[in-house]
Amino acid sequence: MQKEEIIQLHTLFAQIKNELEQQFSSPTAAFEEYEQLGVLPHHVHKSKEDHKRAVFILGKVLAQVFSHDKYSGTGRVAERLARMETRMR
Repeated sequence: MQKEEIIQLHTLFAQIKNELEQQFSSPTAAFEEYEQLGVLPHHVHKSKEDHKRAVFILGKVLAQVFSHDKYSGTGRVAERLARMETRMR
């Protein structure tokens, strides 16, 4: 993927994250790892790898939020994204 495409995906995931945070009345620590990364979609000066890592982290957390357990389809996606994000470190 090109950097611009990764940033578009990052933007989409960030919008889903923001919508979920608005839906829940109490703040959740689920997105803490993403917040600590410090890479937002509008930080276009950041590297492609930084945005890729943010996409993997957000994707993992979103899949965990939507999964029933770790053996469901989205649970397995979350596990794969976690492994891919670990390899990027």
